[in-house]
Amino acid sequence: MKRFITLSLAAAAVLSAAAAEPADSVAADTDGFAVTDVNSVPTTSVKDQNKSGTCWCFSGTSFYEDEILRAGGDSLDLSEMFTVRMCYADKADRYVRMYGKTNFGPGGSVLDVPYVWARYGVMPEEVYSGLNYGEDKHVHGELDAILTSMVEQVVKNPNRKISPAWRAAYDGVLDAYFGKVPETFTYKGKTYTPQSFAASLGISPDDYVAVTSFTHHPFYEPFVLEVADNWLWAPYVNVPMQDMKAIVDNALANGYTVAWAADVSEPGFKWKEGVALMPKGKDEGDMTGTELSRWVKLSDQERAADRYKFTGPVPEVEVTQQMRQQMFDSQETTDDHGMVIVGTATDRLGNRYYKVKNSWDTNQIYGGYFYVSEPYFLAKTIDIYVNKAAVPADIARKAGIKKGK
Repeated sequence: MKRFITLSLAAAAVLSAAAAEPADSVAADTDGFAVTDVNSVPTTSVKDQNKSGTCWCFSGTSFYEDEILRAGGDSLDLSEMFTVRMCYADKADRYVRMYGKTNFGPGGSVLDVPYVWARYGVMPEEVYSGLNYGEDKHVHGELDAILTSMVEQVVKNPNRKISPAWRAAYDGVLDAYFGKVPETFTYKGKTYTPQSFAASLGISPDDYVAVTSFTHHPFYEPFVLEVADNWLWAPYVNVPMQDMKAIVDNALANGYTVAWAADVSEPGFKWKEGVALMPKGKDEGDMTGTELSRWVKLSDQERAADRYKFTGPVPEVEVTQQMRQQMFDSQETTDDHGMVIVGTATDRLGNRYYKVKNSWDTNQIYGGYFYVSEPYFLAKTIDIYVNKAAVPADIARKAGIKKGK
């Protein structure tokens, strides 16, 4: 179904700005949604991961940039590729030690970002862009293929004894594509190591918690989330889905952004139109007359597709915990993409949305942002990552989340 999008130049200018819009600003109308921002937390500029599977790092880095901003620091542009490079190295070590019986690839989780910050540090984008191979934007197809081939051959162990040389060769590939990591660098007149620069930013990974919501593990206890990109086997605190939503709502109301991992492969995820919905769908009882006569002539495939032909607010699925679990177990909900929730909004009918910052550049109706309905959030969230201080006290108590001083 063709969608006609109206977008005023004034709204486009506002929505592509680096900082978030003030409360009560009106976003562009996409054929009847008339989305209005209710609350926008200050955030740094939209970035572009381009042709790389590194959304986890773009979202995690953006989230930490927002935390620095919230605490009164500068609006920084930090290097995603420094973090990516360090993860590529550690993933290779683990893959070889596990005889190839674990995940290897460009994907990861938001928890990879604090993992690198705590162990290796962080660098500014202007010091380490990771673009050392003749491209202006990230294009990792060739790199990923080479790295995967290398570790797969090492795991085969053709010499019947793995030599130490493979790791030096592997690091050489990383250096060739990303550039060598400097031991020290100068930024704004001061000299740092990656570790000392990280220490200067005031971010402590101990102040943050990853949260999810599934019934195959007990609520209010941590468990290792079973998604392939959780190569660190990192624990996530498990809470009921309404508690997970309450954490997000409380965070946004108190000036915190939230890193968000979710399924974006759903037909209801309309990136160009800037919305993500979970439409309820139709049946014969909803229709009369010519609409019903048309409906009964459609094939099952056409009826399924018709569910997602929306150009404005539509009735949405009432998501339950059981439904959410079933979609995860059947792999209808998959671990696709990392983003950052930066605010709330409503449409012309009063339906509530979360405003989300993506890492797919700004050439889109909302300048790189989109709006996800509450039902979509409840159904398709894999996990969130948030400052412990933003977790409501009763939930923190039940989940054993100890907040910092």
